[in-house]
Amino acid sequence: MKSLWNEEEALLYTDPVSMRAYTSRLLGQSEDLVLHGGGNTSVKHTKKDIFGEPVETLFVKGSGHDLRTIRENGFSPTRLELLKRLAALDSLSDIDMMRELKSAQLDPAAPAPSVEALLHAIIPFKYVDHTHADSVVAISNTPNGPELIRSIYGERALILDYEMPGFLLSKQVHQATKDLNWEHCEAIILLHHGVFTFDDDAKRSYEKMIAIVSEAEDFLKAQKAWDAPVAKNGNCEVDAVELAGLRKAVMDKKGGPLVARFSSDRFVELPDLELATRGPITPDHVLHTKRIAMVCTGDHKADVEAYAQEYEAYFERNKEDDLVCLDKAPRWAVWKGKGRFVFAPNGKRLRVISDIIDHTTKAIQWGEVLGGWRALSEKEIFDLEYWELEQAKLKRKKAAGELEGTVALVTGAASGIGRATVNELLSAGACVVGVDLCDSVKDLATTPSYVGLVCDVRDSEAIKETLKSAVLHFGGVDILVSNAGIFPPSQKIEDLSDADWDLSMQVNLNAHFYLLRSAIPYLKHGHNPSVVFIGSKNVRAPGPGVSSYSVAKAGLNQLARVATMELAPYGIRVNSLHPDAVFDTGIWTDEVLEGRAAKYSMTVEDYKRRNLLKKPVSSDEVATAVRIFAGGSLSSSTGAHLSIDGGNERTV
Repeated sequence: MKSLWNEEEALLYTDPVSMRAYTSRLLGQSEDLVLHGGGNTSVKHTKKDIFGEPVETLFVKGSGHDLRTIRENGFSPTRLELLKRLAALDSLSDIDMMRELKSAQLDPAAPAPSVEALLHAIIPFKYVDHTHADSVVAISNTPNGPELIRSIYGERALILDYEMPGFLLSKQVHQATKDLNWEHCEAIILLHHGVFTFDDDAKRSYEKMIAIVSEAEDFLKAQKAWDAPVAKNGNCEVDAVELAGLRKAVMDKKGGPLVARFSSDRFVELPDLELATRGPITPDHVLHTKRIAMVCTGDHKADVEAYAQEYEAYFERNKEDDLVCLDKAPRWAVWKGKGRFVFAPNGKRLRVISDIIDHTTKAIQWGEVLGGWRALSEKEIFDLEYWELEQAKLKRKKAAGELEGTVALVTGAASGIGRATVNELLSAGACVVGVDLCDSVKDLATTPSYVGLVCDVRDSEAIKETLKSAVLHFGGVDILVSNAGIFPPSQKIEDLSDADWDLSMQVNLNAHFYLLRSAIPYLKHGHNPSVVFIGSKNVRAPGPGVSSYSVAKAGLNQLARVATMELAPYGIRVNSLHPDAVFDTGIWTDEVLEGRAAKYSMTVEDYKRRNLLKKPVSSDEVATAVRIFAGGSLSSSTGAHLSIDGGNERTV
C-alpha cells in the first residue's frame, strides 16, 4: 500500500482540524482501508469556549460522515476530559454513553460523535487513525489468525481479542493500556475488527497505518494468498428475465420493493460456494449484507424460503429480551456458474453492498489459503446486527421515498418531458434508467440511482439489449415510461413523402410497440408494475398538417387500450397521458412552432396560449402525472387517459 501524502497539498492545511480532515480523506481514498462510512479518525486540540476559556477538545469523526469526503464540519468537537472520565467507569450502557457523548459536545449543531469516541479519547496522542483494513482483518479471520497477526507485528502492536464497539471496547482498551509503554507501541490491532495508529504528527500517524497494512499485504504475498482471488469479471452469464424472477422472489419475502444487481464474478466458479455462508469480514458489514449469502439452486421461491427459515432460526437461537426480528430476505446471493447478485432498498445501498461484497469475496479467498475462512461467531455477529444503537438508528430512519426500491425506464430521457420525468422519479426514490439516442443521456444525474443508456428506439434488437442492460444493472423493470417521439414539420397529406411518413410511424408508434413487447417479461416480475405512454392531444383533436404524427399517436392510443386488457391479468397497469402545448421539449423547434402557428393564422405567442386556461404546460407538470400514475396512489387505475393540455374546447 502506497502513502498518498502530498507535501505541497499538505501545506494548505494550517490548523490541526483541517490537517485531520486532509489525512482522513487520504485514508478514505483506499477502499482496502475503509468502505462507505467505515473507520474513524480524531484530533485533540484546544478550543476556546464562549467565555474565551480554553477547553481540551476531541474532534472526532461525526456519525454519517465518510472519510473519503470528510471536511472540518464532519468532526464533532467534544470535551476531552469528560470522555476520559466516561471511559474509566465500571459500566455504562451504550444508550447512556451516546447521551453523554451528545451532552459533551461543544457544538450542538455538529454531527453526533462516533461510537468509538471514548477509545479515541484515551489514546494519549494528538492524532488517532482507525481503519478496517481488509488484509489485517482477513488474516485474523482464520483458524490461526491471532498467532499469524502476532508473528507479523510481534511486540510492536497491542493485539486484542474482538469486543463490541462502544463502551465495552473502550473499556477493554482502557484496561489493556494501563501499564502500556506507548512509545514502543506502533498500533492497536483489534482482531476481526481493524487497526488503530496514532502520533502527535498527522503525517506520521497516517503513514504508520500505511506501514502496518503494507506488512499484512506483504505477508499475504509471501503466503501466495495475495494473488489467489479469482478475477472479478468472469464469463458467467444469466438470463435477464431470470434475474428479474429472482428479484421478485426476494421482494415477496421482503414484503416490498428492492433493486438488484448482477455481477459476472468468477467467485461463483469456485468448487465450494458454502464459503459465502461463513460470515462477513467485519461484524459491522452485517448491517448491510446480513450474516451470510443465499446460495441459489434455480428454484427461486424455494431458495428464498430456505434462506428465510434459516434466518428466523438464527434469530431464535440468539435473541434476547424483546427484540423484533428484522426482515428475512437476503442481501446477496451466489449461483454456481451464473453469477453474484445483490439486493438493496435503493441505488445508494446497492452500490454500498456491491462494494462490500467485492471485498468480502476477495478476503474469503485469502483466508482459504491461510487455512480456511473463519469469521466471528454467529452470536457475536448477531449482537452487532441487533445492537441497541443500530436498532435506535432504524427507528430514526427517514421515511423512504414513495418509489424507493422500484426501477423505472424512461425513453426520450435526454430532454423535455423525458428529462423532467427522470428527475421526478429520482426525487421519489426510484432507480431510473434513462434511454435516448443522444449521448447526453449518460450524464443526466450522478447519483448511483441513475444510469443512462444510448439506444435508437427504432431498432427492436437494440431495445432488447437495452432492457437487458437495465435489468442486469438494477434488477428489473417496474415502471415503463414510453415517451420518445418526434414532431415532424407541418406538411399537407398530398406533400408528405413516404420517408417522412415512415419516420413518424417508426418513432411515434413502432418504437413504443418494440419497447412494450420486450419489457412485458420483466414487468410480469415487477413490483406494482406500471406502463405510462406519453400520447398527445392530437389523438382526440388532430390538426391540419400533422397527419403522420396524429395517425401514429392514434395508433399508440389503441396499442395502450389493447395492452390494458392483455396485461391486467398480470397486475400490470397501463395508462396514457395526453399533453399539449408543452413547449419546453426538444420537439418544439422554432421551425415547428412557426409552422404550427401559421396553420392557425396565429403568432407564436398566441399559439402557445391557445388552450382554455391560456397558459403553456410544462414538462414538470407531465412528469408529476407520470409519478402519480406510477406510484401507489392510483394502484387501481388502469386504462386511464388523462389530458394535460390546459383545456381544449374540442375535447372537453
